[in-house]
Amino acid sequence: MSLDAARGVLACPVCEQGLDVGERPVRCPEGHAFDVARQGYVNLLGQAPPANADTPAMVAARDRVLTSGLYAPIAEQVATRLWGASVVLDVGAGTGYYLAAALDAHPDARGVALDVSVAAAKRAARAHGRAASVVGDVWGRLPVRPRRVGAVLCVFAPRNMAEFARVLVPGGLLVVVTPTASHLAGLRERHGLLGIEPDKDDRLLRSASGYVEAVGRWTVEYAKPASAGVVRDLIAMGPNAFHGVPDDVAPADVDVSVHVWCFRTPLPV
Repeated sequence: MSLDAARGVLACPVCEQGLDVGERPVRCPEGHAFDVARQGYVNLLGQAPPANADTPAMVAARDRVLTSGLYAPIAEQVATRLWGASVVLDVGAGTGYYLAAALDAHPDARGVALDVSVAAAKRAARAHGRAASVVGDVWGRLPVRPRRVGAVLCVFAPRNMAEFARVLVPGGLLVVVTPTASHLAGLRERHGLLGIEPDKDDRLLRSASGYVEAVGRWTVEYAKPASAGVVRDLIAMGPNAFHGVPDDVAPADVDVSVHVWCFRTPLPV
């Protein structure tokens, strides 16, 4: 639950100067101070979380799904793609599951888990001994100093390409995981869940243009049996939870289908 993993990385959300994570409270040279919660995270959001931030119940459901191993092949593929990064920033990190898997695979790396949800930040603070947990908004200016991270990880999360490019080192890596049209298709059809936009990959590439260059895409696709509890949690951990979880949930084979994209920032000429 230490913020030491974020040393030299975080920036003051008020004046944008570097934050000293060794102090309590965390403080910048201008004297702006931010308390460290007893759970070990620091809140740099500067305002109340938005209404669509993950709730404690959603975070608990996500933790149970991820602990079940349902998405372990995705975590393994992501960890493979992050080779060589000494500092990893996981945006929309949730529980910190994917960041922890990456850090386990790369013992010399350290990471920062950033999420707009306080409930998620509390859980991410326990995800890994080399990961710091921060509350922040990916849609705003990230509380991160320029060119301080070797890789940005974005799994099923919002993307702010301009900010990703700003905080990445030259030649830095951006790993993005997006669902394909087949992802959870059976569950979505059976329970009337929110759909997946058909042009999702095209929009990703358009948003990346001018900031990072695509260098590869891998597909992770498989089906796994899941208990009724895991199926219920799959629905309860995402935006569908705001519309209620159906009562007629049963064990099912779950179709998992995602693209793992890799982008890089340009190197100096």
